[in-house]
Amino acid sequence: MPRAETEEQEQFREYFTARHDAVRRTAYVLCGDWHWADDLTQAAFIRLATGWRTVRDRGALDAFVRTCLVRAYLSDVKRVWRRRERSVAEPPDVAGTGNAAERADGRMTFEAALRKLPPRQRAVLLCRYYQDLDVAETAATLGCSQGTVKSQAARGLAKLKELLEGQTTVLGGRR
Repeated sequence: MPRAETEEQEQFREYFTARHDAVRRTAYVLCGDWHWADDLTQAAFIRLATGWRTVRDRGALDAFVRTCLVRAYLSDVKRVWRRRERSVAEPPDVAGTGNAAERADGRMTFEAALRKLPPRQRAVLLCRYYQDLDVAETAATLGCSQGTVKSQAARGLAKLKELLEGQTTVLGGRR
């Protein structure tokens, strides 16, 4: 006879169901590989599951999972085999014309430029501009100082600007 699900298990299942896709998309923006994003998402939710009973503030779950995700990514990047392995090729050409094709092309160009940034800069930019965190929240998520967040963000934005110079921008389609 199957065991009845406890209230805590039910709460975790509901949270996982509601947030899994968003966490996975964030992981993809961070690493640029859907398979790796799945691994990072799994690591973040496993960490949450192991500490679920000790979570006092259910409103802080998103911040906790984001911290687990970013730290799992930064830890993973340090592994030697991760630096050598490339599981995806360049994205294919976008078929079609018009605005949707231009936006898709702009996103692919931006993602390719983002993948050329060092992992720490990419993580800072993801937290600051994709997750819309302030400097203090980003520093807490990454476990570093606010000065490090500011300098990494400035360097990352400068490098992105350099990489995207002359390219169609994602925002507004301007050149």
